[in-house]
Amino acid sequence: MRTISKTSLADTAVQAIRAEILSCRWAVGEKLPNEATLSAMLSVSRGTVREAVRVLASQGYLETRQGSGTYVLSVADAAGPLVMARRAGLRDQFETRLALDTQAARLAAARHDAADIANLRALLAARGPSDGADRSGFIARDLAFHRGVVAASRNAVLIGMYDFFSTLIAETIEATLGAELPEPDTAAHAAIIDAIATGSPDAADAAVRALTAPILSALDRMLLS
Repeated sequence: MRTISKTSLADTAVQAIRAEILSCRWAVGEKLPNEATLSAMLSVSRGTVREAVRVLASQGYLETRQGSGTYVLSVADAAGPLVMARRAGLRDQFETRLALDTQAARLAAARHDAADIANLRALLAARGPSDGADRSGFIARDLAFHRGVVAASRNAVLIGMYDFFSTLIAETIEATLGAELPEPDTAAHAAIIDAIATGSPDAADAAVRALTAPILSALDRMLLS
């Protein structure tokens, strides 16, 4: 397995491990090397390997067994929908993300507990504003916040779908760090938490739409120009 740049995001590790799975380096049911070994093989941190394994498990390639290890679940290429989505236009991508985010927020409003709200506020504080210096770190922190909303939905399928499309979602976040699309500020994210805390699915839905509306408007202007 070839090594990859230490500056790469976790999706590069995902691609490298997935390529080995599809080439049948490990058979279905076979246990993968442990986290430390994979980290050395790819020349990335163990945290990056852990994130890559989590994504590949959500995509149906791997299965993590508590106390035992990670095993190959399938060597079939399950990435077709993701490849198609990444080839779509930004507006299509943001509209799809909006559908996932609004439904997650609606369910989170109905099902959250106090620990969920505290976790979301901590994730937002860790996210902070974008200063342009650490793009990859900011993208990861912003994604962690939105994944926290999805986790509060208590919907296993929705959580799995969000993880499956996490690479694409990270790319939509990165798209707002340029000059053409507005990057939603901390206040817009805090409004989502406040709306979820009220217990009103409609309020949570509206808060997510308010965060996304300026981006969609900017995309519309770009299409017309």
